[in-house]
Amino acid sequence: MQTANAALEMGEQAGVRRKIQSLNPATGDLLAEYEAATDAEVHKAVGSASQALAAWRRLSVAERASYLFRLKELLYARRDEIAALITREAGKPVVEAMLTEVSVVLDALEYFGRRARKFLSSQPVPHHNLAMKLKRGRLEFEPYGVLGIISPANYPFSIPFNEIIPALVAGNTVVLKPSELTPQVGLAIRGLLEAAKLPPGVAQVILGDGPTGQALAAAAIHKLIFTGSVATGKRIQAKAAERLLPTVLELGGKDAMIVCADANVETASSGAVWGAFTNAGQTCVSVERVYVVRDVAERFIALCVSKAKRLRLGRGGDPSTEVGPLIRDRQVGIVEQQVCEAVTQGAEVLCGGHRPNLPGLKGFFFEPTVITRVNQQMRLMREETFGPVLPIMVVENEAAAVALANDSDFGLSASVWTRDRKRGERLARQIEAGAVMVNDCISYFGISEAPHGGVKASGIGRTHSRLGLMEMVQVKYIDTDLAPGIPKVWWYGYSAKARRFAQGFEEFLFGLGPARRVRGLATMLASLEKKL
Repeated sequence: MQTANAALEMGEQAGVRRKIQSLNPATGDLLAEYEAATDAEVHKAVGSASQALAAWRRLSVAERASYLFRLKELLYARRDEIAALITREAGKPVVEAMLTEVSVVLDALEYFGRRARKFLSSQPVPHHNLAMKLKRGRLEFEPYGVLGIISPANYPFSIPFNEIIPALVAGNTVVLKPSELTPQVGLAIRGLLEAAKLPPGVAQVILGDGPTGQALAAAAIHKLIFTGSVATGKRIQAKAAERLLPTVLELGGKDAMIVCADANVETASSGAVWGAFTNAGQTCVSVERVYVVRDVAERFIALCVSKAKRLRLGRGGDPSTEVGPLIRDRQVGIVEQQVCEAVTQGAEVLCGGHRPNLPGLKGFFFEPTVITRVNQQMRLMREETFGPVLPIMVVENEAAAVALANDSDFGLSASVWTRDRKRGERLARQIEAGAVMVNDCISYFGISEAPHGGVKASGIGRTHSRLGLMEMVQVKYIDTDLAPGIPKVWWYGYSAKARRFAQGFEEFLFGLGPARRVRGLATMLASLEKKL
């Protein structure tokens, strides 16, 4: 690592800049090439954000929210253009680009624009303790300062914007490093922020690769928000710990779907197929493994296979396309390897399982794949696949399904499918995950009120919702005494009388039964009289 970093520094000093490429994943064609930001440029951007911070945080929440509404108007006017760009660079069908990227951001702008003032207003803190009734407490919410954001390629528009929006309205300034695989979407984000006429330095976008992200994490930021792999997240957390830098980490999942014996298998199978194959499976909250109760397994599996076979694979820009390409050939290789390894261990591929051989498709594609006879030890059931694969495991009952769902290093999201709402909610409470949907999957990501984040190796902290907004602020407690001229009995002057007062005080507040409390009050008053 030291040798690589030294080489990078020497290259930059010699005027050789690292390059990042924008590719069309449906064709493999080069769309554009950009220079990665140098460490000096990263630190300059953070410095500019620091300079802009004081004036930005002085604005009222309503004033900052006005920029969100301006952003919303600009995005709405350019929604078709932005969706087409996302499709071209990330590969997903244009319908998905509209619904899971553009619409999600429009809703977040509306949600935080209208509700942030209430969420960030000073909140009174009532005191239950009688000794503290002459005090008034309140919570104040103050911005952290400069926030660094490192975002991924699978949702290159909605993920970073759902972090930028609450960060800005809370009074922070931000520096975003978008994925090196989707730099054009990153530039589109920059263009929208500039068009909204945010003050200089308040929101900046720097293009770059892994070393660029490392430089941002090491810069003089006050909090880091990262979405990506577990391995990178661990490295970031280790470095952040050296200077106690707060972080929010969303590190992926291996999201379980439980199909109960009473489930509507027609509906559940449609949900499984969409949940596994939307965005070609490159969704951190996708259906990555299914546990179906034996009573309905045969019918459920048959329906999944039938529906998967009918899916139309192709370029995202084609209106009839339902499953597009993966982001890069390397990711196709990971999917291919997991499937092949599972087959050698006894799994059975019922449909798909290969790179397609279709006219005109020369990009990074993999067939929608349904695979059964899997077991919990296979990498396909334990590691994030991030591709269009639906592994299905038959179990005897719901208890076994919950146990297997929890037998994972991950805990981002899950789903339960049943006709009985109470059963679904009971099982949902038993699953170790940041979010569990009953009779749907993934769509909670588009609910602005719903927090997004996981447990275990899926990460730390939350984005979206009021809880996501709270990640963007530091909480300060302010307390005012309403009787400033009266000395406090707990101040200095310790003595035997003070001890008796303390004993009476505790008995008065916490003694069991009214007699003991009355006795405690009498002890308190007697000690005060003698003291006076």
